Amino acid sequence: MEYTVKSGSPEKQRIGCVVAGVYLSRKLSPSAKILDKASGGLISNLVRRGELEGDLGGTLLLHNVENTLCDRVLLIGCGKEKDINTKNFREINKVLASTLNASGATEVTSYLTELPVKGKDLSWKIQQSIEAIDEKLYKFNQLKSDQKPPRRPLRKIVFSVSGRGQLADGEEAVRKGMAISTGILLAKDLANLPGNICTPTYLARQAQNMQKQYPKTKVSVKGEKEIEALGMGAFMSVSKGSRQEGKLITIEYKGGEKSQKPIVLVGKGVTFDSGGISLKPGASMDDMKYDMCGASSVLGALSACAEMQLPLNIVGIVPAVENMPDGIASKPGDIVTSMSGTTIEILNTDAEGRLILCDALSYAEKFKPDVVIDIATLTGACIVALGAHPAGVMGNHNPLVQDLIKAGKTSGDRCWELPLWDDYQEQLDSNFADVANIGGKGAGTITAGCFLSRFTKKYHWAHLDIAGVAWKSGHNKGATGRPVSLLVQYIVDQLPKS
Repeated sequence: MEYTVKSGSPEKQRIGCVVAGVYLSRKLSPSAKILDKASGGLISNLVRRGELEGDLGGTLLLHNVENTLCDRVLLIGCGKEKDINTKNFREINKVLASTLNASGATEVTSYLTELPVKGKDLSWKIQQSIEAIDEKLYKFNQLKSDQKPPRRPLRKIVFSVSGRGQLADGEEAVRKGMAISTGILLAKDLANLPGNICTPTYLARQAQNMQKQYPKTKVSVKGEKEIEALGMGAFMSVSKGSRQEGKLITIEYKGGEKSQKPIVLVGKGVTFDSGGISLKPGASMDDMKYDMCGASSVLGALSACAEMQLPLNIVGIVPAVENMPDGIASKPGDIVTSMSGTTIEILNTDAEGRLILCDALSYAEKFKPDVVIDIATLTGACIVALGAHPAGVMGNHNPLVQDLIKAGKTSGDRCWELPLWDDYQEQLDSNFADVANIGGKGAGTITAGCFLSRFTKKYHWAHLDIAGVAWKSGHNKGATGRPVSLLVQYIVDQLPKS
């Protein structure tokens, strides 16, 4: 999709379609009023007759409107004017995308940028529009033999700005919005691939492709011999159960000064999770190809930051493995030694994500980080606690946690804090090792965070449990690309204030 910005009155746009909003109770938006005046009251007459009430998501598509230069006018219901929030604004743009992609209009000028969203400026609205439109039009059909795109698909969207003075800001917003959206699409594509294609080796190759695309990016990939040599016994306890070799992937984006401490993102990359010896139920096990969504979100976020050429140093660390029940796979009761020297009793081999993450978090120390954020589809308990709306967040540094919550509110990719209290740590006590890898039935998401916290004492750290938000199950199953938008917003918020 091509995106751009332009200033000008709606009735003078020589284009396939002009899009304007109508609020609840049949109130016309400013651009709809201009179109109505040009057409001699056509729009107000149609609305008065009940053709469009203004309910959120309602549409009215008009052809050859008198005294306008466009082929079509699409009116979209926006609900109550004062109630337009992030969710509603995105939904309105999704309606634009789905309606016009099936209409034959290939080029569109959108005046939805004039809709009032409390506390949000033009740049935010353009970025959110791009994300929402791309999300609605996304299809994963790379592996289908019969691919039939729309006969005349939507290919260009022009966002209206109020005057020439806003063109520069609008163009910058388009650049950022497209970079973030492209990162989200990368994360979706990687996560939607099946486990027989998206293996740890495949993930490593995708990271190496980033190095070719972005000159400021350096990628290193370690195989199991090197991983074992680093003393990563927890990582190897998972990886050894699969015939697919585990990989430790590191991506360094060097956009800042050499002395600048990096933001480190650590993404869980279990490309397929059978549960190991603690085998998962067979029903819906195919969803376990999504257990690498932490890894895909790290690749997506780094891609977006590199595309925007942010003046920051960022490191992505991806421990990538399969969790399989091989003859030499770890057994419940086994004890392994992590890179930090901590011994771990594996009470459940399906709690494998924290085993590869704890070694990756220890490895993160070498980069002398400013902050470390790990992202993982870690616990089903997070879905029970929070459902599918926010990710869970916890950490050892309250300002970092609050910054992530703020970034989530700004981006619409929300997270919610869970308590990381010492009271929960005793659930991880082991009779035979320093720590057990599970803490019993209660507070499963929190005890998983408590486990990881034991390996993060040397830096500021936060943990995002994305099990409830990284993909959707059921008939419309698929990866969501979350939390790429949240991560990029957090990173952008760290830019020096001018």
